[in-house]
Amino acid sequence: MHVASMIRTHPRVGGDAAPDESLVRCIEACLDCAQTCIACADACLAEDDVDRLRQCIRLDLDCADLCNVAATVASRRTGANQTTLRALLAACAEACRVCGLECERHGETHGHCRICAAACHHCERLCRQVADAAAPMLQ
Repeated sequence: MHVASMIRTHPRVGGDAAPDESLVRCIEACLDCAQTCIACADACLAEDDVDRLRQCIRLDLDCADLCNVAATVASRRTGANQTTLRALLAACAEACRVCGLECERHGETHGHCRICAAACHHCERLCRQVADAAAPMLQ
């Protein structure tokens, strides 16, 4: 991914200054989780027991949307909107938590759900970490 390179070369960040690594990892995790959730939802739709997976599909899609929005807003370096970003990261973390738990319920039967649960829990941890430490890093 090019997250670190794009932030590093942004004129408002300071040229070759190293971007905050936890922010970079959070953005990358959000983008990865969004892709994983979309793929999981699609795989759930292809399963024979799709009726049992309806909630999983819904939560996958909700999580993917929130992850994409959080990554998009966190990637913006011109100016700051710390309050909104913290709220988005908290919402993303919660969506990841709920989706991860639902995917775990189906993980023994469906490998795609097991992979998705892991991506969700990883993204949840990083979003909470960045949101909690947001004051100096997101300005």
